[in-house]
Amino acid sequence: MAGGVWGRAREAPVGALTLTALTEGIRARQGQPQGPPSTGPQPRSWELKPEAEPQTQALTAPSEAEPGRGATVPEAGSEPCSPNSALEPAPEGPHQVPQNSWEEAVLADLALYTAACLEEAGFAGTQATALTLSSALEARGERLEDQVHALVRGLLAQVPSLAEGRPRRAALRVLSALALEHARDVVCALLPRSLPPNRAAAELWHSLSRNQRVNGQVLVQLLWALKGALGPEPQALAATRALGEMLAVSGCVGATRGFYPHLLLALVTQLHKLACSPRSPNMPKIWVLSHRGPPHSHASCAVEALKALLTGDGGRMVVTCMEQAGGWRRLVGAHTHLEGVLLLAAMVAHADHHLRGLFADLLPRLRSADDLQRLTAMAFFTGLLQSRPTARLLREEVILERLLTWQGDPEPTVRWLGLLGLGHLALNRRKVRHVSTLLPALLGALGEGDSRLVGAALGALRRLLLRPRAPVRLLSVELGPRLPPLLDDTRDSIRASAVGLLGSLVRRGRGGLRLGLRGPLRKLVLQSLVPLLLRLHDPSRDAAESSEWTLARCDQAFCWGLLEEMVTVAHYDSPEALSHLCRRLVQRYPGHVPNFLSQTQGYLRSPQDPLRRAAAVLIGFLVHHASPGYVNQDLLSSLFQDLGQLQSDPEPAVAAAAHVSAQQVAMLARARGRPRGPRLLRLASRPARPPPVFADSPFQRPSLAGRWGCSGPGRV
Repeated sequence: MAGGVWGRAREAPVGALTLTALTEGIRARQGQPQGPPSTGPQPRSWELKPEAEPQTQALTAPSEAEPGRGATVPEAGSEPCSPNSALEPAPEGPHQVPQNSWEEAVLADLALYTAACLEEAGFAGTQATALTLSSALEARGERLEDQVHALVRGLLAQVPSLAEGRPRRAALRVLSALALEHARDVVCALLPRSLPPNRAAAELWHSLSRNQRVNGQVLVQLLWALKGALGPEPQALAATRALGEMLAVSGCVGATRGFYPHLLLALVTQLHKLACSPRSPNMPKIWVLSHRGPPHSHASCAVEALKALLTGDGGRMVVTCMEQAGGWRRLVGAHTHLEGVLLLAAMVAHADHHLRGLFADLLPRLRSADDLQRLTAMAFFTGLLQSRPTARLLREEVILERLLTWQGDPEPTVRWLGLLGLGHLALNRRKVRHVSTLLPALLGALGEGDSRLVGAALGALRRLLLRPRAPVRLLSVELGPRLPPLLDDTRDSIRASAVGLLGSLVRRGRGGLRLGLRGPLRKLVLQSLVPLLLRLHDPSRDAAESSEWTLARCDQAFCWGLLEEMVTVAHYDSPEALSHLCRRLVQRYPGHVPNFLSQTQGYLRSPQDPLRRAAAVLIGFLVHHASPGYVNQDLLSSLFQDLGQLQSDPEPAVAAAAHVSAQQVAMLARARGRPRGPRLLRLASRPARPPPVFADSPFQRPSLAGRWGCSGPGRV
């Protein structure tokens, strides 16, 4: 422990050395004249002479511009402390902070004795300590700000050596007393000592957090430090860690009333800056949730601060749901941060008592010149649109206009967030009348190259179909030329979403389909039937399951009666079930057989082995059940040529299936080339074509039907 009066007179009773004597001792060391000695008994600390009170109050009365007096959120341009004074050595000059550790120790001794003498006075003692310290510090004749910094440094040096109990409580009371009148200076003095983290600084932050008289002022100062810094600079990093330490104390979140939304958004924005900043070699790339003890990175510290803030405000369920959904991991990732923000905003939106404050702070941030702050605000704004009370706070036209404006932004991420917002808007029952405005933006995004934009547009269109009075006919017409290419998209997620959108469209229009209406939708389904059948063998499980679900919707709407065959083909790749299915489709739609064959022919050149084999098998069964009069010779010649080339495929299963189907094409071509005669004679002389026989597929995935006790073909 640094040498000082506290160290030399530790064994003496607290009241043996009075504040007056300590002050005179400091003056004597500075060469100042001492006051007249006291001849009477020494007064106790709470019986100081009333003559000193006016002077003390005058010295400590805060001006109107002093930020430490109220817990109000500052303007955007204000800062609690300049980086020069908080994070750099003080400039040389007549008011330079004392650097002598002995001087700081003496000053700390004075503060400790002051607090010890007033310990039993409660809150009144804290106020009296603050007044007395201000008077004693002013007696040194130096800048008050410099003296507070020196006193905080002295406390940091002495607290680790103080014993538990009265000495340590006295030291912590000193800090609270200082913060009561000089919150800005205390925060500026403590911030540089919080990086790298140390136990003494953490203990001082905890003590400030427990004091209900000062914790609100200190939190405001930390919020200013966090919002005033540009990027993950030392000041912002130190403020983040300090907030984490303070918010971890139970009951501290109550002091954030009035600026809770500002603090929440500031921490989320700081996480974005940390996620996008260069990492040091020693910093872990991802925060491991199983870590114990202090946070291992600045990002994990910010996450812990967010958790404490939400938990203290009654959002423990939000913290748990974010944990289960992987939201915290997404927040600390450079490429997944905005997804985490969307998830967090969606959960926070259900606690709508902060919505008004969140929107009030978000709207100015949407026009921020800082890209990271603007994107974070856009993501949070988009996530909040899932809350129904949003409609009571913002006018529908204002929200829609803002989201449509984002569609013209050159940044794909902004357009993606706008599409997600339009999807949330489509779920609102009151906003269905804006469908004519929503549709052009959503349909236009289907041609984007960014998978996020296409996926968001497909999801928004599917949500639109969930609402009453959905525009089924309009969507069927508009999706006719746009949706089929997406069924064969190279991206797994886009294929699955496109197939799911078609299923939702069929489900909403099934009433008209049964009555023979919905011409555009019927045409779209028949145009997509071959891709749906082949995508049952898609290597992507999501795309395969989505195809099965959509085919089941089609079977229900068109009354095919083929649900059992479709499920059997999907789970067991049964040739018998596929043959029955093809026979029913050829009988039901004989005029569409050439289109079915032409579409299937395109999949013979697929880079995926399961799809090439599935296409060859489907051609074999379609040709077997087709009537010679419906398939022209040119198409048969083209099919025979492509199947012949496929017989040299490096995959044996594909080559074998191509060989069997080529035989079926040749037999149909011979049947077509027979001379025409009376119809009865042709029927009598037509030889029966043998059915194709295919070997079992080596690409069959394990069926999930067995989990439910279902037995496949041939099982008991």
